[in-house]
Amino acid sequence: MPLEVLALTAFSLAVLSAAADPSAPPSEPSGTVSFDEAAKQAGDAASWVEQNWSTWLNTGLRIALILIVAIVLRIMVRRALTKLIARMNRSAQAVEGTALGGLLVNAERRRQRSEAIGSVLRSVASFLILGTAGLMILGAFKINLAPLLASAGVAGVAIGFGARNLVTDFLSGVFMIMEDQYGVGDAVDAGVATGEVIEVGLRVTKLRGDDGEIWYVRNGEIKRIGNMSQGWATSSVDVAVRPSEDLDQVRSVIDGVGEELAKAEPWNEQLWGPVEVLGLTEVLLDSMTVRVAVKTMPGKALGIERELRWRIKRAFDAAGIRIVGGLPLAEEAAVADRSASVAPPSALASPMSPQSLAAAPIPPPTNLSK
Repeated sequence: MPLEVLALTAFSLAVLSAAADPSAPPSEPSGTVSFDEAAKQAGDAASWVEQNWSTWLNTGLRIALILIVAIVLRIMVRRALTKLIARMNRSAQAVEGTALGGLLVNAERRRQRSEAIGSVLRSVASFLILGTAGLMILGAFKINLAPLLASAGVAGVAIGFGARNLVTDFLSGVFMIMEDQYGVGDAVDAGVATGEVIEVGLRVTKLRGDDGEIWYVRNGEIKRIGNMSQGWATSSVDVAVRPSEDLDQVRSVIDGVGEELAKAEPWNEQLWGPVEVLGLTEVLLDSMTVRVAVKTMPGKALGIERELRWRIKRAFDAAGIRIVGGLPLAEEAAVADRSASVAPPSALASPMSPQSLAAAPIPPPTNLSK
């Protein structure tokens, strides 16, 4: 039906054009066409439409099908990724507040990590789906894609060389997040800066230093990373005592301190092993050093070291064990030498000594004549 209507419309226009000046001879260049010429043009137009109508319909349906499939696929993939991220966050919230959650799971760290991974996956999926759909649409229009792909490759290489630092930071951030090298709340040593992680991004990682400063570290600049909040930590304390002390007594006192610390709150939850006396690390003429170590919860090593020093010092004072640098005991204090405050005899004390005579002024002569 549309073909007949289009042909009839073209024929009517040709007839009207021919009837505009019926008295003009056919040979005059008046710009009008005859009835036969109008009919011929209408027939050519109808035949051209009839020949290309199926191609147009096929191309249009193909493009519509590509767009529908791409949009539906993109929505499904993004929804699946969103559900996956939500499930990861729910699993982290389920153990939050429990002993396992406090030791192994950081909710904020897990949330940021999952959100970053989800954002990357959604962006990659959208780029691949829409990019493929765009190329298929251009192919449906019979456009040669070889020059376009070659130009895109050259442009990609140029952008890669120009923004290689940005690409390096982005790729390093993606791998750090996927491998879970560190997260929010971890104490890390990134080489260029040390501190607590407060935010993990695809390009920059934020660290808060010991003095409160915030370090913005590019992920591409991190060549090695030391995470001090994963697994377990070790508290190590060196105690220097006099070489005359009884080592068995020193070990016994330190073991007692370790047992008391393991029973006290909140240290009993932060200690992951017994307090051990590893032995002597240094023996000198005036001192010997005993090393004490214990396995602790990550991030709690410094606090336990301070508490160990505090308790060991009090226990040593109670047991009479002398630490190098402390005051000596009263019964072994050296008796003061009373002669130390007496000045040595002076040669000038005797007026007849050569030193006194040399130091005395010369008296003036008694008789002076003018």
